[in-house]
Amino acid sequence: MAVETISPNAPHPGGVAERYALALLGLADDARQADPGALDRIAADVEGLFGLYRDDAGFRAFLADPRRGAAEQKKAIFAIVQSAGIGDEVRKLLGVMIANRRLNQFPAMAAAFGTKLAERRGQQVANVTTAFPLTDIQRTQLVARLTEGGISGVKLAETVDKSILGGLIVRIGSRLYDNSLKSKLQRLQYAMKGAA
Repeated sequence: MAVETISPNAPHPGGVAERYALALLGLADDARQADPGALDRIAADVEGLFGLYRDDAGFRAFLADPRRGAAEQKKAIFAIVQSAGIGDEVRKLLGVMIANRRLNQFPAMAAAFGTKLAERRGQQVANVTTAFPLTDIQRTQLVARLTEGGISGVKLAETVDKSILGGLIVRIGSRLYDNSLKSKLQRLQYAMKGAA
């Protein structure tokens, strides 16, 4: 079973990012008429570029820096996209995001795109919050546990939040599984207050 992830550190999608994600899905649908594998190719491009964002602190800082001009952003991003072999559709979307001064929305757009694609494919999205990024082994184990619990075809949407201290929080639809260290400490605090 292949483990699919939307990506660690991705903010929860919504608003502007979701509109960009829907626009990219529209481009993918248009491209599928000439290229039946376009949707999978575009999804791989988004995930590949997000992998670079996730793993490269310099790239994350570049995307988040509002002081950079559009020409500088476009030159740098297009060089990265070309060297990574990213397709034309994602390159065009990034160009529009740069022109609209929304390049910092790329992480949220990638998360929204992954969520919309998972919905389209009939997969369930598990929003996982951890204090530290998950390893590939931890992702595989988490998907296996969810499958054992009757949740199959799951796609992980990962978020890192150091305030939970440890453990993890998993949200699937309206179900919430909170096994974070922060929650355990809060429950212990309430229990100690009740005993006093």
